[in-house]
Amino acid sequence: MEAGIFYVLVGSVAVAAFARWRGWPAPLLVTVVALAASFLPFVPELDIDGHLLLSLVLPPLLYSAALDVSFVGFKRSLPQIRRLGIWLVLLTALAVGFVAWWILPSLTLPGALLLGAIVAPPDAVSAAAIGRRLGLPRRIMTVLSGESLINDATSLTLYRVFAAILAGATVSVLGGIGQFLLAVGVGVAVGLVFGIVLHQLRMRISDPVVIGTFGLLAPFGAYAIAEHLLGSGVLAVVAMGLYVGYNSPRTDYTTRQQEKPLWLSADLLLESFVFAYIGLQFPRVLSDLGSESVGQILLLSGAVLLVVVIVRPLFIYPTSAWSNFQDRKRLERWDRGVESGEFDKRHRRSRRWAKYTADELRSHIVREQMAGLQLTWKDSAVISWAGMRGVVTLAIAVAAADLATLDTEASHAIVVVAFIVTVGTLLIQGLTLPMLIRSLGIASDVDEEEDEAALAEVRAKSREAGKKYLAEKRIEWEGKYGEVDLSVFDAFTKRMTRVEKDTDEAQKVEDAASRPSYEDLVTLSKGWLQVRREILLAERDAGNLDEEVMRELIAAMDAEELALDTRGATRQQSRA
Repeated sequence: MEAGIFYVLVGSVAVAAFARWRGWPAPLLVTVVALAASFLPFVPELDIDGHLLLSLVLPPLLYSAALDVSFVGFKRSLPQIRRLGIWLVLLTALAVGFVAWWILPSLTLPGALLLGAIVAPPDAVSAAAIGRRLGLPRRIMTVLSGESLINDATSLTLYRVFAAILAGATVSVLGGIGQFLLAVGVGVAVGLVFGIVLHQLRMRISDPVVIGTFGLLAPFGAYAIAEHLLGSGVLAVVAMGLYVGYNSPRTDYTTRQQEKPLWLSADLLLESFVFAYIGLQFPRVLSDLGSESVGQILLLSGAVLLVVVIVRPLFIYPTSAWSNFQDRKRLERWDRGVESGEFDKRHRRSRRWAKYTADELRSHIVREQMAGLQLTWKDSAVISWAGMRGVVTLAIAVAAADLATLDTEASHAIVVVAFIVTVGTLLIQGLTLPMLIRSLGIASDVDEEEDEAALAEVRAKSREAGKKYLAEKRIEWEGKYGEVDLSVFDAFTKRMTRVEKDTDEAQKVEDAASRPSYEDLVTLSKGWLQVRREILLAERDAGNLDEEVMRELIAAMDAEELALDTRGATRQQSRA
């Protein structure tokens, strides 16, 4: 078993590496190759407990995804994300359940609804990979990523409810809602506690290896404790990841530089293994079909696949249209309130709005409450077709097959349907999604235009803050070294990249004690970088700068700081 897992890991990573080299979607290629390899006699057959698979794979994948999600974008797109991650999952589960019960009555209604909960949540791994490669706009990527972070929690909660009903427990609608609210509350609370503790450790411990190790362990701890307390382990990991990711720019740069490649490698390893595992289950599915009801189960699988594909656009288009209509009406109410003066009477009482003029507030409301939520019909088409199922569907199906309350035929039916739906959506939607995106002409050009406008404003503020910081430091240096020896400082302000050269020249002066040392210039450089970081954080928090753009700029500053420290270490070694 252990050797088989190792071989699958190595093979899946090799296939994924080839796909990345060719620019192809790695999850799709790994699944197809694993499907073909499952017929070879020397390929090992893996049989992993579904609960164990979820517990080992889901926490790190969710945490890594949450770290990269823009919290500001997530908050802006929360209405869309909530509709897809909660209500669409519930609607899909009910639709699949009733169709499955009608086709295969022996499943019973609770068993059919259990199947619906299993196949309801899409997996955004492959969709996100395709979207990044083809340059989907951030508004779409944020919705897809945010949906994938919370729909698993909804699905797993529904799974618990229907499994309890199958076991003979009496669960009312209010009881089910109560279980869901408990799962959400406990999960988010546990995740925030873990996130706060981990962030404080990241702020206080300067060893990136230790912090990276804590980061690897924390998702498993948050998931396990939340599940033990009857909360949602998924939401615990997501809440922790969002909190840590949002506050990551405030930590030491070495932590960020070590963390990024660490999680990229973990993602590649886990995602490759998961999709290989999905493909390798094909022989097991064939053996499960060796019963008299094979035709009925295949009919059920095709029907469920059709339902999960059709329900998604039927839900997304009308709800998006209704959301856009409500946003327009809300903006009209704001305009009428501003014109009549009623706005000032009602909103000036709030400390939150008091700092804005009427025009500034209208612009603020448009940006904060409507930006990212107005999806066009093309956006909705892409989101509707990005409904591929993945590891959660298959892992829950394998776990459900072991339920004592399900008979053999029902267990086989659930595993077969989950497998066919997962592979079917991966191949049908995954292979055609790039063509759909290209045919609709959706690209991130709008993002680039908005980024340029935002960056121009941020650069102006950064220049002003930098000038203020350098003016204060110049006065400090003038008192310390004398006005005659400020040539190095003035050269620094003109071009930061000449700091080392100017410092070397300064070191050659006989009266070195009256000159600024290399350490002084390094401190000045780091202070200048810190001022720029604070400006970026302030603009991000105010909603003026997209979080992804901010992270790219901070990564460039981290590289500058690393260069400073590297030069300093080299100088110390040469002196030694």
